[in-house]
Amino acid sequence: MRIKFYAHACFRLEVIVNDRSSTSGEPTRKLSIITDPYTPSVARFDPVGETADMVLMSSAHDRFHSDYAQIPGDPHIINALDIGSAGLTVEGLRIQSFPNRENKDENAADNAMYGVFLDGMTLLHMGDAGYLPSPEQIRFLADQVDILLALVGGPPTIPLDALDQFIAAVKPRLVIPMHYHNPRGVLSILPVTAYTDRYPAEQVTWRETSEIEVTPDTLPQMMEIVVLQQSR
Repeated sequence: MRIKFYAHACFRLEVIVNDRSSTSGEPTRKLSIITDPYTPSVARFDPVGETADMVLMSSAHDRFHSDYAQIPGDPHIINALDIGSAGLTVEGLRIQSFPNRENKDENAADNAMYGVFLDGMTLLHMGDAGYLPSPEQIRFLADQVDILLALVGGPPTIPLDALDQFIAAVKPRLVIPMHYHNPRGVLSILPVTAYTDRYPAEQVTWRETSEIEVTPDTLPQMMEIVVLQQSR
């Protein structure tokens, strides 16, 4: 799997899927996915400008997480909130949804974390979750998440103490921070160092690029935090 960080909560995932329902005669093929695309004029980040086969988003209403219209071409659009508890398989990709809210305010908007099962690994995108997932969700995810795209900017999304609790319970092997302050953006949220400083320096890797390639064989044995450069 190749992971590319655009900005905020928006990534590109390039994977190999085994689609037994394929009628093309090629059940194994490449699939490109873009997660939680922001509205460039609102977030103040550059447009993604790249096509994809699929767009996954944590809700359909948040302009920082759901602007699929800025993705060129004709991708398959999936709102995680529309995925039932049984999950969804589309284009050979298995997707599981975990409803949450931006915060506990009664007027807060619903959104969902989502897990995707690909290239022999499980990746969980935390969407725009504002609080600790439910005990039932944590039990389901415990020891099942290989790669976590983690919200590290603090409120209005999940506080860092609660994030640490979630990570300790779920035990991902690779954590990639997202949704943190960038001088080019408009949100007054925490910088990525507010999260990384909570861990020993040897547990954090700072990449000079926006991309990383991960396979089951290259996943770290102990949890590692990898900070990617924002590319937009």
